[in-house]
Amino acid sequence: MAALLGNLARNLLDIVYYQSCAACGIKGEIICKTCQDSFRIIDHNSVCPVCGNDVGRRIICGDCLTNKRGFSEGYFGFVYENRLRDAVHTFKFNGRPEVGRYLVSLLKDSIIMLRERVDCIIPIPVTEKRLRERGYNQSFIISEEISNIIGRPIFHSVLFKIKETKDQYSLSKDERRKNIRGAFAVKSGSHIKGKKVLIVDDLFTTGYTAHEASWAISKAMPESIIFFALARTR
Repeated sequence: MAALLGNLARNLLDIVYYQSCAACGIKGEIICKTCQDSFRIIDHNSVCPVCGNDVGRRIICGDCLTNKRGFSEGYFGFVYENRLRDAVHTFKFNGRPEVGRYLVSLLKDSIIMLRERVDCIIPIPVTEKRLRERGYNQSFIISEEISNIIGRPIFHSVLFKIKETKDQYSLSKDERRKNIRGAFAVKSGSHIKGKKVLIVDDLFTTGYTAHEASWAISKAMPESIIFFALARTR
């Protein structure tokens, strides 16, 4: 028993002491205070209520007026830049799901406002191949934390990714549109018929992934579709 307790204590010490900041690499914290202070949370009073484009006030931007999105509203956490970008990259590619959970916790005050707007949560899915490569779906990690905050269930067996795609961040705008087109399909659509759905992803750039996923979900006739991304590019 003493040996077991000793091992547990050493493991805890490893987690606390040797843990490095996901943004800058300094030892001791998931994300250090200096990096946290550099993160910019998006002000929803100054962006388009659909795509999150910074237009100075809460009005629908010209792009969203011209090009209909598959979702009616968008909520976005951080501006994807500098140290925040590094932290998201660590979360997504370096096998550190606790980073995503921590980032969501920093947005708790704004996320809790979604409680009355949402009946269920659907994470953007990945293929089995990608899941094996990364060990987890980062959108599901984010969804778990949102579910804990607003008390709404995750429906992870509704939306599926039916074709392998390249990482969107590595592609041009036109390539991203072609890459993600037709990538999603809905199964068990009866689970979300008439419900207020929140789709969750880690990053919003061009909005093609959000549109394709929303379009697929809309076939199941939900009451509404809202999109949430942990971060948004500028």
